[in-house]
Amino acid sequence: MSAEDRAARLKSARQGAGFSTAAAAVAKFKWNRNTYASNENGNATYSYARAKEYAEAFGVRSDWLYDGIGTTEPDADPAKRPEPVLVPIIGRVGADSEGVVLFATGQEAGDLAPLPPGGTNRAVALRIAGHSMRGVADDGGLIYFEDQRTPPTPDMLGHVVVVETDADEVLVKRLLRGSKAGRYDLESVVGPTKENCKIRWAAHITAIIPPHQARRIIRSGDF
Repeated sequence: MSAEDRAARLKSARQGAGFSTAAAAVAKFKWNRNTYASNENGNATYSYARAKEYAEAFGVRSDWLYDGIGTTEPDADPAKRPEPVLVPIIGRVGADSEGVVLFATGQEAGDLAPLPPGGTNRAVALRIAGHSMRGVADDGGLIYFEDQRTPPTPDMLGHVVVVETDADEVLVKRLLRGSKAGRYDLESVVGPTKENCKIRWAAHITAIIPPHQARRIIRSGDF
């Protein structure tokens, strides 16, 4: 979603709310004049948190204002409209052939994504960076998992999961039975297989969101 599109919707919402000028809206809602002007003219895009504030002021839906989803009309009773449950994007994965998870590296503070179907309060997400996981998850997409920190279970064998090894590596790999008792082979999408690894914990991937959809649902918690 381009800054120009977002700015155009903001201007339309402001005019639809009866404010003929940006200055009139700024004076009414006590916003920073320069910040609002930059948001409306497209010089600086606004976060989802800011979109919610603008949407409430102008009587439109925040999802429409932020990324054009749905209609402009708010629910009949906004107080009864449930807020979406959001989970943290805790890092990125797939930046190299090893598929290493880099916690909080390159992430904007407070990046969030909607809770996936069936997710719990332990749900977290990883953002895909690069093309080393092509065929499983593409650059810019999201991988969700439940951050429960429990040992591998038999139903994980043969599946791509998130694991932590005893070498303090957090990886996204296909989990296979190793040649030694209590050890596991970790098969890469690209790159060599890590053999006979000790695993501290493993977690099923609960959802994979493709890049085009991820761009629409990622929310910045910053203003």
